Amino acid sequence: MSTCPESYTCSDEGLLLPIVSEASWPIGARATVYLIGLLWSFMAIAIIADIFMSAISTITSHTQEVKIPDDSESGYKTIEVLRWNGTVANLTLMALGSSAPEILLSIIEIVFNDFKSGELGPSTVVGSAAFNLMVICGVCVIGIPSSETRRIKKLKVFAITAVFSVLAYVWLIIILMVNTPDFVDLWEAVVTLFMFPILVILAYILDKNYFGSASVDDETGLEVVSRADRDNLLSQEHADKQVIVEMLRRLKSNPDADEKEVARLTAHLMEQNQHHNRAWYRINAIRTLTGGTRLTTPLTDKSNELLETLLVAEEAGGDPDFIHLSEGGKKAIVEFESPSTAVIEKEGRVKINVIRHGNLDRRVLFRIETIDGTAEATSDYKPLKKTMVFEPKETLLSFDIEIIDDNTWEPDEVFFIRMTIEPEQQAVLGKHPVTQVTILNDDEPGTIQFANPSFLFKESVGCAQVKVERINGCDGRIVAKWKTKDITAVGGRDYENTSGEIVFEHGELTKMIEINIKDDLEFEKDENFEVDLVEVDGGAKLGKLKRCVVTIVNDDEFAGFVDRIADLTNANLDALRLGKQTWAKQFEEALNVNGGDLETATAFSYLLHFMTFGFKSFFALIPPPTIWGGWLCFFVSLLCIGLITAIVADLANIFGCLIGLESEVTAITFVALGTSLPDLFASKTAATMEKYADSAIGNVTGSNSVNVFLGLGFAWVVAAIYWTSKGVSFEVPAGSLGFSVAIFTVCAIVTLILIVVRRVVGVFGNAELGGPKTPKLISGFFMIFLWLVYVLLASLQTYGYIEGF
Repeated sequence: MSTCPESYTCSDEGLLLPIVSEASWPIGARATVYLIGLLWSFMAIAIIADIFMSAISTITSHTQEVKIPDDSESGYKTIEVLRWNGTVANLTLMALGSSAPEILLSIIEIVFNDFKSGELGPSTVVGSAAFNLMVICGVCVIGIPSSETRRIKKLKVFAITAVFSVLAYVWLIIILMVNTPDFVDLWEAVVTLFMFPILVILAYILDKNYFGSASVDDETGLEVVSRADRDNLLSQEHADKQVIVEMLRRLKSNPDADEKEVARLTAHLMEQNQHHNRAWYRINAIRTLTGGTRLTTPLTDKSNELLETLLVAEEAGGDPDFIHLSEGGKKAIVEFESPSTAVIEKEGRVKINVIRHGNLDRRVLFRIETIDGTAEATSDYKPLKKTMVFEPKETLLSFDIEIIDDNTWEPDEVFFIRMTIEPEQQAVLGKHPVTQVTILNDDEPGTIQFANPSFLFKESVGCAQVKVERINGCDGRIVAKWKTKDITAVGGRDYENTSGEIVFEHGELTKMIEINIKDDLEFEKDENFEVDLVEVDGGAKLGKLKRCVVTIVNDDEFAGFVDRIADLTNANLDALRLGKQTWAKQFEEALNVNGGDLETATAFSYLLHFMTFGFKSFFALIPPPTIWGGWLCFFVSLLCIGLITAIVADLANIFGCLIGLESEVTAITFVALGTSLPDLFASKTAATMEKYADSAIGNVTGSNSVNVFLGLGFAWVVAAIYWTSKGVSFEVPAGSLGFSVAIFTVCAIVTLILIVVRRVVGVFGNAELGGPKTPKLISGFFMIFLWLVYVLLASLQTYGYIEGF
């Protein structure tokens, strides 16, 4: 097959390669060149697969409007539905998109090998299936934080694809080693191919629950666009101004909250919390591996700081449903338990507590240091300057400061304790990085009053904090009751929390009355209301400032600020949408690192972009998915994948020949890993970001089935027709392939049983992914170990160390 006129070592192993004479090249140099070429070609396949999956995503996302009956005046309502059923899309176009290289490799090898069976294609199909099922599932099990789990939602669909993923390889054993050993008859090839539509039909029936009771969502029999899972605050396709307002309320203490960074963070969180299909995760994984345009808005240093501020707000008592962030993105948050405390001078020492929340898995070092106020070190207290350590899982530390009792009357005095954290620590300071210590000279319960006679808050503040002080003593526990009184502002319309109580524990000097302010984003005049302290207990008394006036100031400038952030957020989101590229946009993204987002590009991004620049530029010529509904892009991309797959086959065969590696071993190692790595990264990301395990491992079994039914079935049908027309059967030597399939089948059954056990046994967390740390690690690494066993045994049999096959 060589295009070179002379014959030399491994020159006849390729269909298109070598293109020049390599007779004078050293074997080692040739092997190195072909290895680099093979790895580089895997990147080319990844890039073209990105475009192919974009076309598929565009095709399967087409919608139409449907009218269904309801109880409204018109008698019906109009809903938007997907034209493609999700399960059908996953098992057809999506599976073809992720498995196209393996499928085309098998077809090309037979067609261009005089319709004779080769070793590389079938072995790659089995090798990829082993990697997908055992390694990808194992990594996804381990990759979930120990406190979290992921369960498969569409269990019936997963069950049928799992059964077919085993049945497909059992069928291969039957036809290759039992029924017609070493031969494939035409009817056997046809049955193999037609198992594909049978799988799709059965999966569709189970997905629609035609033989069971339909859920509320399924009563119409339609795939509604906004189904089920998108129920958290940030899962919008366009920026919600109320979301932005809430975010700004939580960022009010951060001076770097400029509109561009807030918009970037909003878009990032919205994308992180949306439900995405398999295509989205695969495309994003490929673009991350090749320095391309990612489908999530990357964060700059400033927006990362804003994210940490949000985390502090969430940990400090914010709505836990506001953001759902992966555990790996959190840092430890360290702060004093209280912003102030008091001690009677004669007690001799004061105990200060430091708390840690957020990420508890790391060791955190921090420093504390006393600072003089009206109290002076050495004369009123003994200064302290030390380093303290939170060990993993530790949440509370305490230390004492000695108070000097000089037996001389003095007014109340204060000093401060400051906390600092070194930049290299994976931790941030919380809301209370400084605490105030007041040294009291009496043991009275004290007087309760407002800190000021009036308070001013912007309408956009969210929560107005009215400060109440305890003076002239801090002994004992005091409860103070308060209520509001309307002036021009109306309780329930302009503000909430119209009455309540605050509790001063022993030694506490300040408390905040929190009143939620409603921002309707409409122009209004300034409004106010009164807050009264009405009663205290524990022997305390009310001071002179037992009433205060709160004024709500309209913030028209803030509304404009929110509008600008919403516009910027929508622009960021629109730039990430699949299927909206033009030819010009494709070239712009191909020619620039990170698709033009230089602000977040790293040195590694530049390296990946440089390595793949040629491929990106060439593939930018492919028609964008916006033309003809994505179908033109689909077929042109498929043609390009076929061409590159033929080159990969030549590179793999010649490389294996040069280093003495059999084609079967090359297929289940180098080729299988090269074509499956994007799926590994995609599944790992889906496992951590998605609420369910379907996008992470639910598609693995379906893809493994499709590899056999289409990859081998179609190629074998073509070859069987050819050889049947000549009066002979299509020869497919079982040999190493039969043994490889048998070993894989056993390992696959064990892996699937373990997945089922994880779901039903409590020690694993009753979920396919995640769960308690030790069982999670044991089961995950066991799955990966099964893959190593498969590769080892298949390789040993290929080289003749295992007899009988």
